[in-house]
Order: sequence, then C-alpha cells, then structure tokens
Amino acid sequence: MQSDLRLPPVKQQVPDNLRGYRLDQVAAKIFTEYSRGRLQAWIREGLLRVDDRPAKVRDKLAGGEWLTLEAEPLVIADWQAQNLDLDIVYEDSAILVVNKQAGLVVHPGAGNPDLTLLNGLLHHCPQLEAVPRAGIVHRLDKDTTGLLVVAKTLVVHNALVKQLKARSVSRQYEAIVQGEVNRRGTVDEPIGRHPVARVRMAVTPGGGKPALSHYQPIARYHGYTHLRVILETGRTHQIRVHMAHIGHPLVGDPLYGGRLKIPAGVGEALSAGLRGFKRQALHAAHLALSHPESGESMLWKATLPEDMQQLLNLFADDTGGSA
Repeated sequence: MQSDLRLPPVKQQVPDNLRGYRLDQVAAKIFTEYSRGRLQAWIREGLLRVDDRPAKVRDKLAGGEWLTLEAEPLVIADWQAQNLDLDIVYEDSAILVVNKQAGLVVHPGAGNPDLTLLNGLLHHCPQLEAVPRAGIVHRLDKDTTGLLVVAKTLVVHNALVKQLKARSVSRQYEAIVQGEVNRRGTVDEPIGRHPVARVRMAVTPGGGKPALSHYQPIARYHGYTHLRVILETGRTHQIRVHMAHIGHPLVGDPLYGGRLKIPAGVGEALSAGLRGFKRQALHAAHLALSHPESGESMLWKATLPEDMQQLLNLFADDTGGSA
C-alpha cells in the first residue's frame, strides 16, 4: 500500500521573544506537535521555509519572520494491508490498543515481509498509512504477548513518543524466570548490540544505551519465580537481557535462556510443560498513559495468555508454590 498524503501548509510568525534562536529551536517551539528531528529534516529538504525562502537549520532568526511548513508526503512502500485477526482492546479517534498474541511480528523486516501487526493495522485502519510505521510507537518481540498502543495521527504519534521519552508511560510485564527470586530489585545496566552474536543484545558496560528495569516476585516455586517487571526504558530485549544478566533468564527464551535445567524433584507433568514451552515467558500485562488529546489518565490490563497460565498451574500443582 502506498500513500501520497501531503499535510496542508501551515504559516506561523516568529515571536519577538525567540529573537536570536536557531531556526530548528524556533520551529520546535512553534510546531510543538512534531519532533525536532523531523523538523530539522524538513528544513534541510526545503519544506520548512523562512519568509518563503529555504533556510538552514542553524540560521539565527531576528523575530517577526514567517515560517511556512509544508510537510512532505508520507509514503509507505511495499507495506500491504492484510486482514489479520487482531485483538483490539480499545480504540477511539486518536489511539488504539492491541493485545498482541505470541508469534505475531510487530513490523515487517528481513524474513518477515508481511503478515505482521503493521499489515493488520493497515487493513483495520487505512488512515494509518499516513503515520510513521503505521502508528506503532513501541514494540514487543515476536513471541512476547500483551499490550501495545498505536497512534492514529501524526500529531498523536509525536505526543506518544514524547511520553515514552519522558518515561511517563507505565509498562508492567509478567514473566516466569529460572531460579527463585526472594526480593524485589532493580537492574540499571546499559544495553547494546552483542559484540559477537549480532542477533543478540547484551549488557555493555561503558557503552550501549541506559536501561532500567524494576522487578518483584509475584509467586515463588521450586526453582522458578513468577515476576512482575516494570520498565522505565524500552531497549530491545531489555527484560530478557536484564534478567539473564542477574542469573534469572526467562523460561523458554531461545536467545538468552541457555540450556534448560530442570531441578531435581520436579514432577513429570511440570517437566513436560517446561520442555514444551518454546517461547520466552513474557507478557505485557499493564499499560497506562495520558490520553494524547484529552490528557485523561488511561489504564489497560491484559490477563496472562493461556500457555503462561497453564505453566503457572503446573507449578502450583507440582509444588504448592507460595506467594
């Protein structure tokens, strides 16, 4: 599907109190619905002009000039709308919230050119072709389940990105990890690309991007723990990397879980359940944010998927685990 949608030109005068500021700084204060990076790109492409003339990002303004913004067409090439069975738990004119199932890739890429969440969103809501990445502002791994928010307009997209950067979006996950976690804790370790295995991420002291995860036990079992994990940042594979780093990798994790080690004394039913669990046991259970248009505080919860709940039932039946 392709879009050729050009936003209508917008004209704004530079107020005197912004005299002496750079063009990109002024533009970010005037056109607050767009990120500075996007505005800088439009300046370079001549789509944001000063007194109807092209300008440079670092040009200083004297005040009183007229800025004209004519945003470029937003083109999505090779992304096809496909009728997929999406679990949409909330939708209005600004946002929608999806409860993603295991096995669904969020965005097309190498090895997954279609049948992704993005393709399904374009079918459900064709207007998303005019929004970057069809409105997807954060991701879940293919085999992680749970809640994702999607922006339905460019303005809303930018507002949600700002909330994520400000760490004002609350994202809580439930995970089943190896080992018994006895108390709550925090992992504050940077994450970057693994230096050798490029499909993996890793804790990278002295490099990488800051990453902060808080965890607390929900229930403990013989050799395993049901955890709640709260993210302050959203790095690729963050929970999977952080929990493996502290010696509690997620059950079923094919990248970071290592070889499955079943503790002595585990019954046959639980042992079979663990051997048959072939994805990381991770679920985005709780999502809270301020509505980008109304400012209303909103909260959604998604119950555990059947496979994780069945595994927890096996733990409880096998050991009578305690909370």
